[in-house]
Amino acid sequence: MVRCSSEGYFSESCVVDGDVRVKGTSLSVTLVVPTNNRSERHEWRIRPYAQRSVHNIRKVTVTQLPQDPSAAAPPCTVTYTVPAVLFAIGGHSGRNYFHDFADVLVPLFVASRRYAGEVQFLVSNIVQPQWLDKYKTLLHHLSKYELVHLDGDAHVRCFPRVTVGLHIHKLFSIVPESSTPGVGSRLTMPDFTHFLREAYALPRHAAAVNLAREPDKKKKKKKPRLLLIRREQYRRLEAAGFEAVVMEQRGDAPVSEQARAVNSFDAMVGVHGAALTNAAFLPPGAVLVQVVPYGKMESIAASEFGEPATDMGLMYLEYSVAVEESTLLEMLGPEHPAIRDPDSVHRDGWEKVDEFYLRKQDLRINVTRFAPTLARAFHHLRQQH
Repeated sequence: MVRCSSEGYFSESCVVDGDVRVKGTSLSVTLVVPTNNRSERHEWRIRPYAQRSVHNIRKVTVTQLPQDPSAAAPPCTVTYTVPAVLFAIGGHSGRNYFHDFADVLVPLFVASRRYAGEVQFLVSNIVQPQWLDKYKTLLHHLSKYELVHLDGDAHVRCFPRVTVGLHIHKLFSIVPESSTPGVGSRLTMPDFTHFLREAYALPRHAAAVNLAREPDKKKKKKKPRLLLIRREQYRRLEAAGFEAVVMEQRGDAPVSEQARAVNSFDAMVGVHGAALTNAAFLPPGAVLVQVVPYGKMESIAASEFGEPATDMGLMYLEYSVAVEESTLLEMLGPEHPAIRDPDSVHRDGWEKVDEFYLRKQDLRINVTRFAPTLARAFHHLRQQH
């Protein structure tokens, strides 16, 4: 049986049950139907990446053969008793944390977690082998078996079930009511963040700040730890009024090291960007403050990090900078369309939005204006205890 879905804005995927044969050289998945089943030949073309709009991913041909298909079906050379998940890397993944998690790791978790490790990963489009090494800890916690590189694989690998492609219904999050086609799932985003803490052996499962409501002379009050993430390029953030630790987002840092560092904090502040993906390592009940650059970026900021943070069980706060806090004002002048009419920049397409509002502008936060947002973060942490 083949059940395919292109439901939602982002993805397409298939679940194939029965006598399923996978051939890497042709990147094909063939379901051999029993001879007593009078079925017709059907064929699907599936891009095994969670965002089907990405065109540099080779498609998989999924074929259901009719009865008596012995002449057409490739014979098995390796037979498995466990199911498989076939997915591609590349595409947007490998560019930054956000796409690694949103496009691959979260939907792969949804597709495979139900098997409790008894699942074989089949990976195609391996243009960046280092990606697999970077996330090997997570991959090994989802599958007990060494993954198979399908690119150029001459074997015909046979499985009782193959999930072709990864499916997402919401960026960097999980919709519990949605699932891989044909396989029920009630996974949630807190399940994923718990999995991260489990895989990386992170010690903190709650924002455990002891903030006394009344002064206690016998106890030393513990202040909440606030992490200020600062990008090395394009953007700078100056903040005051909250005792903070500044950390640069390093693309070459081991994920386990980054995860342990972030997990030790109770709140995190950062400008909209891939570094905010680190919020997945915060303990539940912690606070994420997203600083939204000038340029009507609120909708994008909310969908990429605001809604996912809430889904994770974090307190989410948003601070939108005023034009006076952006270097674009002095760089371009008040009459430039990027200053006077941000909607016109959005109408020109993503490349212009990225150029002006993500790459060109730096931020100089007005601490007085920012202070109430930090006060809300502190109040939330105080209410936890």
